[in-house]
Amino acid sequence: MNENLIDIYIMGEHHQVPDSLTILQALEYAGYRLTRGVGCRGGFCGACATVYRVNGDYHLKFALACQTRVEPNMQLAMIPFFPAHRPRYRLSELKGTAQEVLDIYPELLRCYGCNTCTKSCPQDIDVLGYVSALLRGEIALAADISFDCIMCGLCVSRCPAELVKHHAALLCRRLYGSRLAPRSTHLAQRIAEIRSGKFKAELEQLKNMDRKQLQELYAAREVEPEE
Repeated sequence: MNENLIDIYIMGEHHQVPDSLTILQALEYAGYRLTRGVGCRGGFCGACATVYRVNGDYHLKFALACQTRVEPNMQLAMIPFFPAHRPRYRLSELKGTAQEVLDIYPELLRCYGCNTCTKSCPQDIDVLGYVSALLRGEIALAADISFDCIMCGLCVSRCPAELVKHHAALLCRRLYGSRLAPRSTHLAQRIAEIRSGKFKAELEQLKNMDRKQLQELYAAREVEPEE
């Protein structure tokens, strides 16, 4: 089958690759052996952060290499890790206040509000939105807006104030989950059932099944039980 080859430039080096490939696949097609900058291949781990430009467009674009298809004359480079300050803290010692986040990440107060962080996010997260929420003391909102963050660090790479927004957002999500979110009553009930041995016989039965039996049981499972 004939493939439509296009010209791309990987870190300045010219290659011809099929136009049906993602950037990640194109790197491998061009002969690169990926030992860093590749993880889940599904857009969830943030390991394949990539910056690129295309002819005729002055914009610097941002993407995950596993999700983005190559374009003619694309000039690209991967950033599998971007250095970002990450203070040490003990979650168990925090109460869950916005002031604690600002004490740990005081540089957030330098935010210019320029919104380049949001423009650089490959997940289309409103990065400035969660920073603003945090500065207003709204940890729950900051945690909610940043929920889909995959910690790729591209927002940090473009920030003129050099803020480590994604790490601060992660702290907000940790504080919300451990201190602010309502306690799950059904989870507490299930833990009590496990500790009481309610599922012991069933677990023993599963442990004694062979691979085929487990596969059949899994295939026949009720995915969404009706209430």
